Amino acid sequence: YAEDASGNIDSCTAMITVEDNELPTAICQSFTVQLDANGAASITEVDIDNGSSDNCAIDTIYISQYDFTCANVGANNVTLTVEDVNGNTSTCIAVVTVEDNVSPVALCNDTTIYLDANGTSSVTVSDVDGGSSDSCGIANMSISQEVFNCNDLGANTVVLTVEDNNGNTSTCNSTVTVLDTLAPIVACQNVTVQLDANGVGSITTGDVDNGTTDNCSLFTLSLSQTLFACTDTGMNVVTLYAEDASGNIDSCTAMITVEDNELPTAICQSLSLQLDANGLASITTADIDNGSSDNCSIDTLYLSQYDFTCANTGANNVTLTVVDVNGNMSTCASVVTVEDNVSPV
Repeated sequence: YAEDASGNIDSCTAMITVEDNELPTAICQSFTVQLDANGAASITEVDIDNGSSDNCAIDTIYISQYDFTCANVGANNVTLTVEDVNGNTSTCIAVVTVEDNVSPVALCNDTTIYLDANGTSSVTVSDVDGGSSDSCGIANMSISQEVFNCNDLGANTVVLTVEDNNGNTSTCNSTVTVLDTLAPIVACQNVTVQLDANGVGSITTGDVDNGTTDNCSLFTLSLSQTLFACTDTGMNVVTLYAEDASGNIDSCTAMITVEDNELPTAICQSLSLQLDANGLASITTADIDNGSSDNCSIDTLYLSQYDFTCANTGANNVTLTVVDVNGNMSTCASVVTVEDNVSPV
């Protein structure tokens, strides 16, 4: 409108174009996000925006990345874009730190192993692992014990440690049962046994054992027979048994030769003998024997002279020979005094 001093008025119209070229103010803040058990995490614009503004009004805010996985662990640059109602845009960059603090899932298997001929056995991680897992991947698995020996017979607790790619660890326990199913290796040797003065002989496992071995070294030896008597004179088959700590048994046989080399004890007594009317006299072993004995038993007694005549009047040396059942022989001497007390006719 135009009005002069006299009050005359005229007017015209003009097109006024109003423009908003002021950029929004984009303000970012850093943010830390934790991956879940599935190895995933998400953020929204609200997590990044730190009070962005505009001289008019903000129409849209969006970010360059909303979802994160194990591949994003660490620092990530995320762009926040702010657009006002008039199409002006501005951006800022926020550092989104993705962390994996979820421990892996450690799963264990119980297992049974068997000692070998050297008394050892071992397990590996794969023997103990029962399917351990982690959303971001497993970097390493280790066990607290790999090698076992005879000292570990029975149940043993082995710890499996699982470490993921981001340093988180978990453990579980596995029962490793160690068994020894190998029997000892028994070695026998033949033995000769002498009966003593009482007719008794004996052996020990050490006499028969010829180097028995076992993968665990600890074993006990026993014999089917250790004592022998006169009735055992000759060859006897004896079994040597070896049993280890796990109850494994093996055996071998040995030939035990029982010998009686003890001489009989020959005991004599002197005797006076009367010739008869025919000038004859006789004796028996019972007349001379004075209690001869043997550790087993006596088989035979005999004399060097049984019959006497006038020619033997006076003292005569007679030998008593004692032979036992095993052929051992002993002698003693007796004085047989022959007397002629028969008057002539």
